[in-house]
Amino acid sequence: MNQPNQPQQINLKIDEKVGEGVYANLFVINHNPSEFVLDFGRILPGVPDAKIYSRVVCTPQHAKQLLQALEKNIENFENVFGEIRIQGQTTDKGVGFKMDNPAETKH
Repeated sequence: MNQPNQPQQINLKIDEKVGEGVYANLFVINHNPSEFVLDFGRILPGVPDAKIYSRVVCTPQHAKQLLQALEKNIENFENVFGEIRIQGQTTDKGVGFKMDNPAETKH
Protein backbone atom coordinates (compact mmCIF):
# COMPACT_ATOMS: atom_id res chain seq x y z
CA MET A 1 0.00 0.00 0.00
CA ASN A 2 1.28 3.49 -0.83
CA GLN A 3 2.18 5.76 2.03
CA PRO A 4 0.07 8.96 1.93
CA ASN A 5 3.10 11.30 1.61
CA GLN A 6 4.96 9.30 -1.05
CA PRO A 7 4.63 10.46 -4.66
CA GLN A 8 2.92 8.05 -7.01
CA GLN A 9 5.35 6.25 -9.33
CA ILE A 10 4.41 6.55 -12.99
CA ASN A 11 5.87 4.38 -15.73
CA LEU A 12 6.54 6.54 -18.78
CA LYS A 13 6.29 5.07 -22.26
CA ILE A 14 7.67 6.85 -25.31
CA ASP A 15 7.50 5.67 -28.89
CA GLU A 16 10.66 5.56 -30.97
CA LYS A 17 9.89 8.58 -33.17
CA VAL A 18 9.10 10.83 -30.19
CA GLY A 19 12.18 9.48 -28.40
CA GLU A 20 14.41 10.83 -31.18
CA GLY A 21 13.47 14.36 -30.12
CA VAL A 22 13.15 17.54 -32.14
CA TYR A 23 15.80 20.27 -32.14
CA ALA A 24 14.37 23.72 -31.37
CA ASN A 25 16.04 27.13 -31.22
CA LEU A 26 12.87 29.21 -31.45
CA PHE A 27 10.21 29.32 -28.74
CA VAL A 28 6.89 31.14 -28.89
CA ILE A 29 4.63 31.27 -25.84
CA ASN A 30 1.03 32.49 -25.84
CA HIS A 31 -1.63 32.23 -23.17
CA ASN A 32 -5.18 32.99 -22.18
CA PRO A 33 -6.83 32.65 -18.76
CA SER A 34 -7.18 28.87 -19.07
CA GLU A 35 -4.15 27.62 -21.00
CA PHE A 36 -0.59 28.20 -22.18
CA VAL A 37 0.47 27.37 -25.73
CA LEU A 38 4.18 26.56 -26.13
CA ASP A 39 5.45 26.40 -29.71
CA PHE A 40 8.87 24.91 -30.43
CA GLY A 41 10.44 25.72 -33.77
CA ARG A 42 13.61 26.15 -35.70
CA ILE A 43 15.15 29.03 -37.58
CA LEU A 44 18.25 28.51 -39.70
CA PRO A 45 20.83 31.02 -40.95
CA GLY A 46 20.05 32.24 -44.45
CA VAL A 47 16.48 30.91 -44.37
CA PRO A 48 13.88 33.69 -44.13
CA ASP A 49 11.12 31.58 -42.59
CA ALA A 50 10.98 29.70 -39.31
CA LYS A 51 8.94 26.53 -38.84
CA ILE A 52 7.10 25.30 -35.76
CA TYR A 53 7.70 21.57 -35.22
CA SER A 54 5.86 20.97 -31.98
CA ARG A 55 3.09 22.60 -29.95
CA VAL A 56 2.33 21.85 -26.31
CA VAL A 57 -0.86 23.14 -24.69
CA CYS A 58 -1.14 23.05 -20.89
CA THR A 59 -2.86 24.66 -17.93
CA PRO A 60 -1.31 27.68 -16.21
CA GLN A 61 -0.55 25.44 -13.22
CA HIS A 62 1.37 22.98 -15.39
CA ALA A 63 3.19 25.87 -17.11
CA LYS A 64 4.33 27.10 -13.70
CA GLN A 65 5.45 23.58 -12.73
CA LEU A 66 7.43 23.45 -15.99
CA LEU A 67 9.06 26.78 -15.12
CA GLN A 68 10.01 25.51 -11.66
CA ALA A 69 11.42 22.27 -13.09
CA LEU A 70 13.45 24.19 -15.70
CA GLU A 71 14.80 26.59 -13.06
CA LYS A 72 15.87 23.70 -10.82
CA ASN A 73 17.46 21.76 -13.69
CA ILE A 74 19.31 24.83 -15.00
CA GLU A 75 20.61 25.46 -11.48
CA ASN A 76 21.81 21.84 -11.27
CA PHE A 77 23.42 22.08 -14.73
CA GLU A 78 25.25 25.31 -13.88
CA ASN A 79 26.49 23.86 -10.60
CA VAL A 80 28.17 21.08 -12.59
CA PHE A 81 29.16 22.78 -15.87
CA GLY A 82 29.26 26.51 -15.06
CA GLU A 83 27.06 29.44 -15.95
CA ILE A 84 25.07 29.28 -19.17
CA ARG A 85 25.80 32.51 -21.00
CA ILE A 86 23.25 33.93 -23.39
CA GLN A 87 24.73 35.82 -26.35
CA GLY A 88 23.91 39.51 -26.16
CA GLN A 89 23.10 39.45 -22.45
CA THR A 90 25.51 40.45 -19.73
CA THR A 91 25.53 39.41 -16.10
CA ASP A 92 27.78 42.35 -15.16
CA LYS A 93 25.85 44.29 -12.54
CA GLY A 94 28.34 47.21 -12.65
CA VAL A 95 28.18 50.26 -10.42
CA GLY A 96 25.58 52.19 -12.35
CA PHE A 97 27.72 53.27 -15.28
CA LYS A 98 29.14 51.66 -18.39
CA MET A 99 32.47 52.35 -20.06
CA ASP A 100 32.24 53.21 -23.75
CA ASN A 101 34.01 50.97 -26.18
CA PRO A 102 36.69 53.22 -27.77
CA ALA A 103 36.11 51.57 -31.15
CA GLU A 104 32.44 52.63 -31.03
CA THR A 105 33.03 56.20 -29.80
CA LYS A 106 32.57 58.81 -32.53
CA HIS A 107 34.47 62.10 -32.29
